[in-house]
Amino acid sequence: MDFANSVNGIEKLNNSNYLYWKSCIESYLQWQDLWEIVNGAETTSPNGVGENAEVLRKWKIKAGKAMFVLRATIQRDFLDYIRDAKTLKEAWDVFATFFSKTNDTRVQMLENEIGSVSQGNKTIPEYFMKVNKICHEITQLDEESRISVTRMRRMIIRGLKPEYSGFITAIQ
Repeated sequence: MDFANSVNGIEKLNNSNYLYWKSCIESYLQWQDLWEIVNGAETTSPNGVGENAEVLRKWKIKAGKAMFVLRATIQRDFLDYIRDAKTLKEAWDVFATFFSKTNDTRVQMLENEIGSVSQGNKTIPEYFMKVNKICHEITQLDEESRISVTRMRRMIIRGLKPEYSGFITAIQ
């Protein structure tokens, strides 16, 4: 498989898909044996003097491939954030910091959404999946904000169509 073409299947990082993007990029870099450049023993360049010149050359090739993957899988707007990064770890940490701040805002938005979600014109399975997805995303963003299964069930029941009132009464 062509290295550049294999990156094309990864959804580009945008303002709303950081966790998904991060998971895909981590897996991809591990698959390509490049993860050590981001989060391992090879985050900084080795000393390139004497016998280590070849080691430094190989590290630069790996670091270049990994940086290419990162840059090829983010929207252009995000390039400015990492333009001055000296290492891939530095670039990776910039995104982690940026999105951890936006995660607090996203958790608040999701908690507001979960408070007002209702079945509407969705089927019951679609409605259950919607509530479950929101609860799962909240947990991914902030483990301390995890919504318990009991609370999720109450939210689901509260948001069901009025035609299910007999069912709701029976289970309460």
